Amino acid sequence: MLTIQGLSKKFYKGTENEIEVFNNFNLYIEENKCTAIIGPNGCGKSTLLNILAGSILPDSGRIILNGEDISNLSEENRSRLIGRVYQDPSMGVSPSLTILENMSLADKKGEKFTLRRLVKKNTIDKYVEILKSLDLGLEHKLNTKVKYLSGGQRQSLSLIMATMKHPDLLLLDEHTAALDPKTSYIIMEKTKELIDKYKITTIMISHNMKDAIRYSDRIIMLNKGKIVLDKPSKNTAEEELIEIYRTKLFEQIA
Repeated sequence: MLTIQGLSKKFYKGTENEIEVFNNFNLYIEENKCTAIIGPNGCGKSTLLNILAGSILPDSGRIILNGEDISNLSEENRSRLIGRVYQDPSMGVSPSLTILENMSLADKKGEKFTLRRLVKKNTIDKYVEILKSLDLGLEHKLNTKVKYLSGGQRQSLSLIMATMKHPDLLLLDEHTAALDPKTSYIIMEKTKELIDKYKITTIMISHNMKDAIRYSDRIIMLNKGKIVLDKPSKNTAEEELIEIYRTKLFEQIA
């Protein structure tokens, strides 16, 4: 489904601050599965998602999604195939636009349109039904600007928008890290529901070991751009992850 071949990436090349994040990195992600990627800060998690999304270009390597080589596609063109939810609840939405306008933007991803004709009346009922599934009352706030919503409401909207067109690949970049525990649980449950409903292949970055195990099918731990653990989530214990995590973190500090 998703194949990463020979991925290499350095930052600040040719300077005393040069950092090698990946060197001939390879990974295969199964279709209709949720893969959790964990690991210490600086291990390459976010860089990997940025490379997949097209916001960072690798030095070398290939990215093949559903048999198509997307390595040379722009971030804009990849967005038609890839949905993404960020850690910051404001990054996946347009705060100055209303909920209705945001939903319309997501629905028109990959199409040409003007803001004057952004919202079509015959789509409003569809958006209302989608928002009802969140059980947050957002269907009653269609004309409210997103900047007035809480972080949890914005992240819920961002999740809905990212999955509305049933992308080939969904990238979750610590998308509950900025939320309180109760809201985080709600978002994770809704995430699982949407992934299962639409059978979306998903890569999820998380620092929460319990969430990584509970909401994924596969756990991958990265350290210094290399895979140090790769196993089914159902066969993984939280204590095992914490112990490996501590060991790798200690190695970085020592």
